[in-house]
Amino acid sequence: MALRRALHFVFKVGDRPKTATFYREVLGMKILRHEEFEEGCKATCNGVFCTLCCNPYDGRWSKTMVGYGAEDDHFVAELTYNYGVGEYRLGSDFLGLTLQSSQAVSNARKLGWPLAEAGEGTYVAEAPGGYKFYLVDKEQPATDPVQKVTLGVSDLQRSTRYWSALLGMKVYERNEGKKTVLLGYADHQPCVLQCKLELQDIGAAVDRGTAFGRIAFSCPREQLPEIEALVKKESWKILTPLVSLDTPGKATVEVVILADPDDHEICFVGDEAFRELSKVDPNGDTLLDNAMAADKSDEWFAKHKKQKASV
Repeated sequence: MALRRALHFVFKVGDRPKTATFYREVLGMKILRHEEFEEGCKATCNGVFCTLCCNPYDGRWSKTMVGYGAEDDHFVAELTYNYGVGEYRLGSDFLGLTLQSSQAVSNARKLGWPLAEAGEGTYVAEAPGGYKFYLVDKEQPATDPVQKVTLGVSDLQRSTRYWSALLGMKVYERNEGKKTVLLGYADHQPCVLQCKLELQDIGAAVDRGTAFGRIAFSCPREQLPEIEALVKKESWKILTPLVSLDTPGKATVEVVILADPDDHEICFVGDEAFRELSKVDPNGDTLLDNAMAADKSDEWFAKHKKQKASV
């Protein structure tokens, strides 16, 4: 499965300016792309639909891709902002993203961003919304600093079978003491170009809250029907059957969206079209800054004596 690769994790954000500060100024990531939308997409990329009636922000949302480099060879974050939603409830599904960057640790200290020790040489910083980022205090590598995404599971053995036997991931490491399994699509664990997936048994049912995200992978386009057919044959969930997603002026991509045994959402996208779609936009920073400056949703809700939804 070396032709498959990890792409990004989707985070729902309620405070876009503070979130942008965290990713740009603390983590030191770059804005790769920014897009604004008037309505939801066929793959429910924004995670929610209209929240209030008769206001100019119903259904409006944005997508910002941030990372340390181009999506061709870096694992990135997709930040989804719904104009009418101010807060999401965290669950026990997303447990953290680990990256190696002493610069990020230094940035956090200079900015007064709270850091907590999380083991020798590792610190945890929380993004707005409470998402945890584990910062390994070592020199940032020339390749992708993002090492792994950790997801909570209720039955480690069952989840490992799903991700390895069904989705074709290689098991790199099992830690009985920590109740974790490390998996990925690279042929060899030392490969630094592939973010890995860590499953951690939390000993209870997984609560996805309302902040639940989605992890995305790419594969050759011809594998998409095969993945869908195999998952269907084994009677696991398919949230979105194979569908084409059109982006005006850009490549049309095909995706299939699954749910694992704990309902973690998994998106597989055709690699060829995605590489075309995901090219870095040199105007990304400007587009995001302009969108934030033009966002008067807080003022609108205050003027009408309403609050943004907490979902």
